[in-house]
Amino acid sequence: MSEEKSLNFIEEIVENDLNSGKYETLVTRFPPEPNGYLHIGHAKAICLNFGLTQKYGGYTNLRFDDTNPVTEKTEYVTSQQEDIRWLGFNWKNELYASDYFDELYGFAIKLIEKGLAYVDESSADEIAALKGTPTEPGQDSPYRNRSIEENLDIFTKMKNGEFPDGAYILRAKIDMASPNMLMRDPIIYRIKHAEHHRTGNKWCIYPMYDFAHGQSDSIENITHSICTLEYVSHRELYDWFIEKLEIFPSKQYEFARLNLTSTVMSKRKLLQLVNENLVNGWDDPRMPTISGLRRRGFTPKSVREFCERIGIAKRENLIELSLLEFCIREDLNKTANRVMAVLDPIKLVITNYEKGTEELIGENNPEAEDGGGTRVIPFSNELWIEREDFMEVPAKKWFRLAPGAMVRLKFAYIVKCEDFVKDENGNVTEIHCTYIPESKSGNDTSGVNVKGTIHWVSVAHAKTAEIRLYDRLFTSETPDAEEGDFKDYLNPESLTVLPHVYIEPALAAADLESRYQFIRKGYFCLDKDSTADKLVFNRTVTLKDTFKKPN
Repeated sequence: MSEEKSLNFIEEIVENDLNSGKYETLVTRFPPEPNGYLHIGHAKAICLNFGLTQKYGGYTNLRFDDTNPVTEKTEYVTSQQEDIRWLGFNWKNELYASDYFDELYGFAIKLIEKGLAYVDESSADEIAALKGTPTEPGQDSPYRNRSIEENLDIFTKMKNGEFPDGAYILRAKIDMASPNMLMRDPIIYRIKHAEHHRTGNKWCIYPMYDFAHGQSDSIENITHSICTLEYVSHRELYDWFIEKLEIFPSKQYEFARLNLTSTVMSKRKLLQLVNENLVNGWDDPRMPTISGLRRRGFTPKSVREFCERIGIAKRENLIELSLLEFCIREDLNKTANRVMAVLDPIKLVITNYEKGTEELIGENNPEAEDGGGTRVIPFSNELWIEREDFMEVPAKKWFRLAPGAMVRLKFAYIVKCEDFVKDENGNVTEIHCTYIPESKSGNDTSGVNVKGTIHWVSVAHAKTAEIRLYDRLFTSETPDAEEGDFKDYLNPESLTVLPHVYIEPALAAADLESRYQFIRKGYFCLDKDSTADKLVFNRTVTLKDTFKKPN
């Protein structure tokens, strides 16, 4: 009997709240800003929020916090929806902070009427100078004590577009001496004459994230508003708005964000990589974006398993990228068909094979629960094999091809190297072998035992493809923490393109949803750049963890 998994601290809170009758229904939300593509850190939050309502009932909303029209695009909304569905989750309601702009404006009016908000026309530098420091209290703005009537009048004119950007802001009136800097009269509205991706030019004032976020939670009756640890200091402000507005008391809880080695998670830095063409778009398979992982060949199951393994904690930690790679290997080992592809080819000629073409049977996946099935593989007297599988002067414990040595061809026969051909530069160009007719795989009566098995592709039947070998995007495990520009630590060997690789003919029918193990080479998937005339495969991950940590 397997040991029951202990609850994480968020699950303990949820169970206590439901068991005590505090809430009848659990309601969570995933609230991305549509200003970029989601990454593996967001996947953790998605799995947490949707996972809670899958486990305890209730529902999860998808709400786009679209309060900054300058950085937001419909493209990002569409990609984020696709990522969540791909991970295997469905939301009950698709909502937008912009759905609530009228209501949020009403909340701002209510604060003004209660004497809890005021219009300020100080410059950004003046506001910063008066804010104080963590050890020194701030000073009141000269506009802090405007009358309610004057604040209402100016705020209405701000809404009506009578002022340019930056002329006025609306601030909450809290406490300029608060030890929490965020409570020192935070800005809650600013003027921004910019077209919004959903509301067009209806608005020229927009709520700040801290004002829109908690109130949107309250409007939706969110019971557990789950954020990452950087929002701990925002909780006091979150609660203050709810209390003063006398609205549904959503509660904020914080967990540790995902920090992953050998990459960056900052949306700003990822955007920099895209805009400076240091990667090939947001879905570049080297990127930590969900779309990048999907294109590289990661499966939803492997990402969910990774999120489950790293757990939910209150303390920041750094997770090894190798754990994510372990999860995809575990999944693909059971589901990916084994196929043969020769990445660095050299020709092998079987001099005594006179059958022309023979159809052999190959196992698709011996690890598959349903047995995996079989396929037909054409065999002939001329084959492509990997150059590294032949050594003219063999090393000790060399079990592959060398003069006089024998090896088994996968799914085929045992062959013995009799001779080889070199070009004028001394490079081996062709290997000549003989085969043992009685050594056919599955029906071997030869009595010959060999220790090595190599893969191959028939020359006459081979198809060609471009292979993209992806590795880690950065040479440093913590590029964010290094001195200087994080881009200085980009790995120049993060992508190697092999333009002319030989693949077995069955791969000509490869599709974008399937995953393959190229025998002895790694796990691969078809890339969206493929055409009928040119197949392109991406390496998802090597068969074993081969990454060498930098000294």
